[in-house]
Order: sequence, then structure tokens, then C-alpha cells
Amino acid sequence: MFSIKDFKAQLFSVSSETFEEKAIELFHYQYHAINVYRTFVDHLHIHPQEVKQLTDIPFLPVASFKYHAVTDETNPLPACYFESSTTTGLTPSRHYIRDPELYRKSLVKGFQQFYGPLDQYAILGLLPHYLERPHSSLIFMVQEWMKVSRHPENGFYLTDREALYHKLQDLEARHQPTILLGVTYALLDFAAQYPMPLQHTIVMETGGMKGRRREMIREEVHEMLQKAFRVDCIHAEYGMAELLSQAYARCKGRFAGPPWMRMLVRDTYDPLDVRPEGQGVLNIIDLANVHSCAFLATDDVGRVYADGSFEVLGRLDASEWRGCNLLVA
Repeated sequence: MFSIKDFKAQLFSVSSETFEEKAIELFHYQYHAINVYRTFVDHLHIHPQEVKQLTDIPFLPVASFKYHAVTDETNPLPACYFESSTTTGLTPSRHYIRDPELYRKSLVKGFQQFYGPLDQYAILGLLPHYLERPHSSLIFMVQEWMKVSRHPENGFYLTDREALYHKLQDLEARHQPTILLGVTYALLDFAAQYPMPLQHTIVMETGGMKGRRREMIREEVHEMLQKAFRVDCIHAEYGMAELLSQAYARCKGRFAGPPWMRMLVRDTYDPLDVRPEGQGVLNIIDLANVHSCAFLATDDVGRVYADGSFEVLGRLDASEWRGCNLLVA
């Protein structure tokens, strides 16, 4: 008998050896508990008993969160939810969060697996676009980092780049380990106006130009930021409103996730052709999505390596989606 309580208690001790077993357990629970997911699986004519391994699991398109309440209960809907960022006029995804504490644990434990204890860092957020949105999972994440860090000089910066420049100078002079997390266009604007050497600061970009600048490949962005800040590597964070876990790239845009998160790839024109590694469109298993859907088909084109790390190479364009019409019906 599947127990949500027991599953969550064991979630953060999952290993590579137990991941598949836990994922298939969660698939069976979510098939029965989430109406949207069950309808999707049935529409594909996949019987739950046929699912024996990770690549057998049906992956729900992230677009489903735009049009449906993807949750294991429909009434009442939880008051807490995250919304995706979108271009004006488009429908955002909405991810209902039944257990905010689970997200807090996932984002803190996930960060600390890659960067160590949060309380050693000062956290500076350069996220002007996201600060305008009250249901941003990214803002929630950074606020939780700051709460755990408890550094007196943590803070968000909206438009006052000069204040951020002086704060970084001060922290650098004191050799204070710092994380500067920023949306890509804001980091580029800041770097152009205030280039400075950063020896004790991790510069971490979250992606996205949001129409503020021309789209650039990651290598070009990182090269510009490395030159401006005189650092060897620019770090990156990969997450989305539909997930409760994040992956991080410490250098050269190659991401790794925590043990309870795994990437697979699907064929662009055959969404049911799923492989554990190679190049294609990224599918995500996030076991922290206990109460929504842990098995998501993204719009990101990428490559997954044998060690589980992955790169994001771009996005599907509209023409490529014709092979996925079945998924978004």
C-alpha cells in the first residue's frame, strides 16, 4: 500500500539504486489520484501494469499546467500556487502547492548538495522581472535561501545597480562568500555598466531575456559575463514553476540535479520514444512533485549524458510540436 507520508519521509534519501522503484511507485499513485494525468495516460492507451521501467512512464506535457489543475485533489484547491513567467497576453502555467514545506526542503537540500551550507553565503538577487510577480517560484526559492542564510546583507535589487555594485565591492573586500543570482538580461546589463573582478562571488544566471535583449546562446552570455567579472565560470540554475526541484551547472552549462530528480530525452517527432541518454527533447522526473505530476515533458531541447548530467540546447519551435499533438490534446 502506497503511503504519501512514508514516501515524503524517504524522498531525500533516495539513491540511484532506488530511484526507479520509487518513481514507478509514484507513477501508480498519481495515475489513480490525479484526474488529468489518468485521462492523459488512458488517452495514450497505456495500461499502468505495462509500466515496468522509467522509459515506459508517460510524461505529461508542461502545457497541461496552463489549462488544468494538475493536483491529486480537486477540492479544495490549495491557496498556494506558482505561476510561470509568460509573454503578455499568454496563459501562464499554474502549479498548485499542497505542501510548501516539501518545496522548502527540496530547494534547500538541493542547493546544499552542490554548494554547501547556505549560512556561509550572502545572497543577492538581481531579479527585477520576477519581483513584479507575486507567485514566482524563483522568488520563493531565493527568499528561502535568504531565510536559511540569515546573512544581514542579503537582499533583492530591482533597478538600483549602483547600490548592488557598492554592496559587491564591500562583500568582496571582506572576502565574504556571496551568491549573485540574476535573470540573464539583468546580469548582462549590470555587467556592461559595472564590470568588476569577483573573487569571492558565485555569479549564477537563471536564463531568459524576456524580450529585453536579443536571444543569445549560453556560451555567448557566459563569455561576456566571465570577461566583465573576471571569473573562470558562470554558474546556472535550471528550474520551472511546474517543478519543486532545481538543477545546477557549476561550469560550462552542464547541469546536474539532486538524487530525487532525473532527466531523460524523447524523440522530437515520437514523444513516446523515451531514452535515458542522448540528444532530444527533455523529459523530467521530479519525485518532489508528489502532489502534482512528477513526470513532465518539457519544451527544452537538450542532451543527457551517461552520468545523468544534461545540457539545454534550445527550445522546440511551433513546427516541431506537430509530432506532439497527441500530448497536448
